Amino acid sequence: MTKFFLALHILAAIVAIGPVAVAASMFPPVARRALAAPGAGDAEATMAVLYRICRIYALVGIAVPLFGFAAAGVMKVTGQTWVIVSIVLTLLAAAVLGALVLPRQAQLIEGGRDGAASVKDTKQLAMFVGIFNLLWAAVTIIMIVRPGSTLGH
Repeated sequence: MTKFFLALHILAAIVAIGPVAVAASMFPPVARRALAAPGAGDAEATMAVLYRICRIYALVGIAVPLFGFAAAGVMKVTGQTWVIVSIVLTLLAAAVLGALVLPRQAQLIEGGRDGAASVKDTKQLAMFVGIFNLLWAAVTIIMIVRPGSTLGH
């Protein structure tokens, strides 16, 4: 059962978090192109698609901690420091995505239409996306290294 939940946890992370990380990272430069030439090209449509990918896969991403809790429970490691730190970082990443990245993407889409968005907004969004990606990179490293683990690996 351990391998089953661990495999689901890893697959969910790859399938859900990977697309969010990529789409969110692509959004700021596309938004800058849209701001530089409003109405020209397909940057606005691309922004909408990237935003939709981020929203949908963020919801799918809920499976990552669910399968993670299942795996940790079966492995009897839920109280270990590396698991707790991973949970905290995952919650922070979710908060950054939900409170800082997705709303700013929506604002840039709307602001691009009415002229209220600026390049500064895209740079701020890029910073929040970078924080989101760094948090997930840290979680990944902790999951691999498992500092302080009692699993003997």
